[in-house]
Amino acid sequence: MDNKCSKYEGLFIFSEEEKLNEHLNECESCRKEHEKMQKISDLIQEVKPYYLKKQNRLRKMRAVAAVLFIMLFSTTFGLIYTNEDLSESLMYGETLTAEDLGFPVDSYGLLMVD
Repeated sequence: MDNKCSKYEGLFIFSEEEKLNEHLNECESCRKEHEKMQKISDLIQEVKPYYLKKQNRLRKMRAVAAVLFIMLFSTTFGLIYTNEDLSESLMYGETLTAEDLGFPVDSYGLLMVD
């Protein structure tokens, strides 16, 4: 029966590095556990730049989308408020017709087609 040391996690989290190193010199199972953790840490450090690059790309795409939305929103309402005819008809609750938009219409208010 193999007695496995269970002190590694507690020493790694709560004690000083010097105390952990002393225990690693004495205990084989903790040394193996520490080597596994070091390999995992190395893998994480290797992948970290790619992950951060992806996160930055997503953040930039969101910023561009927000700016485009604000530009579209502001130009739409800017056009409505600078055109006095449109702003007055929208202000008083009237609906826009084809004639209000400047299209040629017949006596019924339908678009005139030549």
